[in-house]
Amino acid sequence: MNNMIGKMLDNRYELLEVIGSGGMAVVYKAKCHRLNRLVAVKVLKSDLAEDADFRRRFRDESQAVAMLSHPNIVSVYDVSRGETEYIVMELIDGITLKQYMEKRGQLNWREALHFITQIMKALSHAHSRGIIHRDIKPQNIMVLRDGSVKVADFGIACLANSANTLTQEALGSVHYMSPEQARGDRTDARSDIYSAGVVLYEMLTGRLPFEGDNAVSVAIQHLSSVPLSPREINPDVPEALELICMKAMASDLEKRYASADEMLADLEEFRKNPEVDLDFTIEDLHRETVDEPTQYIPAVHTVSKAQKVQEADDEEEEEASPHKLGTRKLLTIIGAAVAAVALIVLLWHAIFSDLLGGEQTPTEYVVPYLIGMTIDEANEDENVKGIFTIEQIGQRASSEYAAGQIIEQSPERGKTVKGNRVISVFVSSGAKTEKMPNLVNKEYRDATLQLTNLDLNLVVNDPVEEYSSITKGYVIRTIPEFGETLQEGDSVTLVVSKGEQPKPVTVLSFIGIDIEIVRQQVTQTGLVVGEVTQRASDEPYGTVIEQSISAETQVDAGTTINFVISEGPAMPDYGDDATTSGGEPQP
Repeated sequence: MNNMIGKMLDNRYELLEVIGSGGMAVVYKAKCHRLNRLVAVKVLKSDLAEDADFRRRFRDESQAVAMLSHPNIVSVYDVSRGETEYIVMELIDGITLKQYMEKRGQLNWREALHFITQIMKALSHAHSRGIIHRDIKPQNIMVLRDGSVKVADFGIACLANSANTLTQEALGSVHYMSPEQARGDRTDARSDIYSAGVVLYEMLTGRLPFEGDNAVSVAIQHLSSVPLSPREINPDVPEALELICMKAMASDLEKRYASADEMLADLEEFRKNPEVDLDFTIEDLHRETVDEPTQYIPAVHTVSKAQKVQEADDEEEEEASPHKLGTRKLLTIIGAAVAAVALIVLLWHAIFSDLLGGEQTPTEYVVPYLIGMTIDEANEDENVKGIFTIEQIGQRASSEYAAGQIIEQSPERGKTVKGNRVISVFVSSGAKTEKMPNLVNKEYRDATLQLTNLDLNLVVNDPVEEYSSITKGYVIRTIPEFGETLQEGDSVTLVVSKGEQPKPVTVLSFIGIDIEIVRQQVTQTGLVVGEVTQRASDEPYGTVIEQSISAETQVDAGTTINFVISEGPAMPDYGDDATTSGGEPQP
C-alpha cells in the first residue's frame, strides 16, 4: 500500500488515493480542508526527491505551469515550498485522449478537428508565455465529459529562453518526439507542433506514423523516414486536413508550421471550408535531397513487378531476334495511327456537331444562393435541379437558422463553376446549447470566465451574496442549476458566499464602568468600540455614562458600539466679578 495515502501536506491537503503515476511523480486525489474541495496533488517520487536535478526539474514545472491560465490547460492552485515537493491542480472529471482513442479506435475527422483545435489553442497560450511542453502525447491530454480537452503534465517543460534543455538526454515519448528531440538538439515551439501533428495523425488513422521493435528504431524513423499519408490509410480524411497534419509533422523545421497560431489559422480555414485550397502540397513538405531531387512520374510509367519481368524478357528476345524487333516496332506504329484517327474523329464531332443542328450543352454554371433552405428545398430549386448536387458535409449550431436549414455553402453564391458541380453545405443543428457547468466552490472570477468560454454570449448578472460556510468570494449555487440546458443569450446568476453568518451577541450594560475596562469587555464579546465622546457629569472622569446600544439587545458580532464618558463634575459659574485681579474667587 502507498504510504502517502492519508498523509496531510502542509496541514491542508489530505491524500486520498492514487489516480496516476509517471516517470517523475505520483498524482493523488486529495481533499483541500481549507476550501473543502477535491483537488489533484502531484508529488515528486521519493526516490527522485533526493536528486537535486530532479528536484530542480520539478520546480521548473512549477514555475512553468504557474505562468499559465487557459481553459484548455489544467489549472494549478498551489505549489509546495516545504520539504515535500508537490503541485496542487484542478481535479479533472474525464479520461486521457489515449484512453478515449482506445475505446473509440479511429476517430471521425470532425472529432479529430475538434480536439486538435483545442490542443493548439493550449499550445499557443503556453508558447506565448515562453513555455515549451516537450511531451505532447495523448496520455497528457485529458478529455472532459463535455468534449473539451485540457493539456496536462508539464513534467519536462522548459522555458524557451532557458539554456538548451533540462537534460542532455532526449526526454519525451519516442513515438511522439520531434526529430530534433531525437537528435538531442535544442527544441523550440515547433517541437510541440510536430508532436501535436503525430497526435492528429493517430486520431485520423487509428495508428502511429512510426512503429518499431525498440525506442531507437522508432527514433531513427522520425529522423529519416516519411510516414504513409493519412488518406492512404483512411480515404475519408479530407485532403486539406491531411495537408495540415503532414505540415505539422514535417521533419524539416523550416517546412513545419512556424507557430501554433499559424497552424490554428489553417485549421480555422479548413473548419469554415473543408475543401479549402491550401497554398502547399505534400511534395512541398518532403525533405530535399541533393543527389536525387524528387521528380514527378506520370501514372502511365508505373508498372507492376510482373510487367517489369516481362519487359526484361522481351528485351532479351529482341536482342536475340531482329525480326521480332521489327515486328514489334511495326505494331507500335499501327497502334499510334489508330489512336490518332480516333482523336481526329472526336475532334470532328466536337467541331461540327453545332453545324449539324445539335444542341450545345452549357459548360459554365452560376452557383445559386442556398442559405436558409433545407437540403430538400435546395434540391427542388430550379437553379439546382438537374444541374448541381448538394452534399452535406456537417452541421453546426446556429441561433439564426432553424435545425436543418443550410447555414454555409461552398462554392459561394454567384461563383461560376465548370466541371465540378457539387455544392458542399453545412446545415444548422438548431440553437447552440450547453449544459450548465458545476461552478459550486469556484472563485467568482474563475466561474464567470468559465461561463464566458461557453461561447453562448450569456448575460451574467451581478452576483447575489449570501452567508455560507463556503469561502468568501466563492460560488454557493447558480441559477440555472448545474446540468440545466443553456441557450445563447441566456441569463445566469451566481450566488456568492460572503462568509459565515456572524453569531448574535447580547449587549451588556457598561454604564458606570471605566472606559478602559469597557474596551476590553467589548472586544471579548465580539463587538467593536466606536466613537468615544465626553460630557460633564458627577461621575468620575472616564466612567461610561451612556452607550449607543441598550443592554440586553442582540446584535451581530462585529457591530460597532459608541460610548459617552464622564469628563468630571462641571465648574461652578461665579460670574464676571467673582475673581480678583489675581484670578482667585472671592468669598
